[in-house]
This record gives sequence, C-alpha cells and structure tokens, in this order.
Amino acid sequence: MTRVAVQVAPIDFGAEIDRHDAGGYGATASFIGRVRGDGGLLELFLEHHPVMTETGLLELARAAAERWQLAALTLIHRVGAMTPGDTIVLVLASSPHRSEALAACEFLIDRLKTDVMLWKRETFENGRVAWVEPRAGDAVRAERWG
Repeated sequence: MTRVAVQVAPIDFGAEIDRHDAGGYGATASFIGRVRGDGGLLELFLEHHPVMTETGLLELARAAAERWQLAALTLIHRVGAMTPGDTIVLVLASSPHRSEALAACEFLIDRLKTDVMLWKRETFENGRVAWVEPRAGDAVRAERWG
C-alpha cells in the first residue's frame, strides 16, 4: 500500500499510523517534521505547484519502493500557512525488517528537500518576510543516495 498526499489540512498522526499499519508489516519507521519557531517565526507558508508537487512525491515513493522491500509507504506533505509546532511532513515506511524501513524513511526525507517543488516563505514577529533559500547541506544529504 502506498499513500501520497499534499494537503492544507493538519496531519493527524494517530489516524495516519492506524491506516498505515493495519497490515502488521513487521517494522515501521517514521519521520515527523514540524515547523520550528526559531528567531520569532510566526508563520511558515508553503507554496506549491499542485501537479508538480504531487508528481514529485509519487516519484520519490516509487524510487523508494524500487530500492527497498516495502510493505507500505505513507508520504504526506502540508502546504499553505502553518505556525510553529505544526506538523509539516509525515513519512511512514514499513517492511519486514527494520533496516529497510529506516533506510527508506531517511532516503525519502533527504530527497524530499531537493526533489519536490515546494517554496517556503517565513513571516517573523518583527514584520520581516523572507523566502527560504535552499541549503547546501540538503543537497549533500540528497546526493549520498545517488
């Protein structure tokens, strides 16, 4: 089972893990990414291109499924306005053995940062608004997966 979603609505981790793990797959690795509140951040807004963003997530899911023996995969990314503490991304990868689930989860979050069309705009308490530039470290992490 593979589930990929781009959504404005909050991610309900409990409901997603129940849906994902209904098959008793052996091992499930997870990553929950949340909006940081560093430096007086009030809002993080994620802009996206609906077709390109969903296509990018689907391509990553397919690449993970080709690389590892996965029984289930859930990849959900929020878009729109979020505040510190909100869940922005959820990755769940299940396989018969933990090493494949953990590797797939790490691969997905590393590659998501560079391969999926998303643009982040930050708004701060002092009124400053800025678009987030790509970080060199994200590219380095993505490159290690080939």
